[in-house]
Amino acid sequence: MSQEIQAYESENGSDAEPEATRRTAGDTESSRASRGWWDRNADEYQTDHGAFLGDDRFVWGPEGLDEADARLLGPAGSLAGLDVLEIGAGAAQCSRWLAAQGARPVALDLSHRQLQHALRIDGGAFPLIEADAGALPFQDGSFDLACSAYGAVPFVADPVKVFREVRRVLRPGGRWVFSVTHPIRWAFPDEPGPEGLSVAASYFDRTPYVEQDDNGDAVYVEHHRTLGDRVRDVVAGGFRLEDLVEPEWPAWNAQEWGGWSPLRGNLIPGTAIFVCVRD
Repeated sequence: MSQEIQAYESENGSDAEPEATRRTAGDTESSRASRGWWDRNADEYQTDHGAFLGDDRFVWGPEGLDEADARLLGPAGSLAGLDVLEIGAGAAQCSRWLAAQGARPVALDLSHRQLQHALRIDGGAFPLIEADAGALPFQDGSFDLACSAYGAVPFVADPVKVFREVRRVLRPGGRWVFSVTHPIRWAFPDEPGPEGLSVAASYFDRTPYVEQDDNGDAVYVEHHRTLGDRVRDVVAGGFRLEDLVEPEWPAWNAQEWGGWSPLRGNLIPGTAIFVCVRD
């Protein structure tokens, strides 16, 4: 049983367990499902992963790659004074780290409950915006930099729409850096142990993963794109791809997080980070 199903069952009772399937899901259904799922599960997510994420740490994914070391957003000292938009900010841990570097972050998330956790941590030290990544409520050229650590992009039906919105609100030369589940993972079961090491599905099947209730309404949606799709989406969104980072699993990280684990992480990539530039 996936973490998503377990969380839904805990919230709604054992007889309300959603059905996991692969089917089409459009923009509206995906957005509604994401808002509902994160609002329901924000508390459990922060309890389970808050210690790993920290209150003011910028972590790109379950491997634990830290922006303080990776410097994908820019060299040390280069963030001071920049206007930065974090998309899919959750409890705004990354934005808090950015503020400590002297940046002026704005944390945006679809989930009201996730943003309440941001308020719980620091009372709102910078703007918190509840909005959809596909319709950013900002003027053109408002930001020097945009970033997202597993936020929004894996859950939207039309990533190009999001990328074009990000490009619109960025100033020329601005970076857009985002991380997602590595596309190769879609060919393997979402399991941290040995059962997750054998190919079980076609890598080229782009059919979304959907968990739906008894009425057939989606309560969780995640969209698969191949690596080539992601690159083409970046270009179609008006960006130049500067780097593609596939973090290796570090020796210090012994935790399991959903389908991520030291066993799998030492054999296949779990995260892909796209470093893009708006020319």
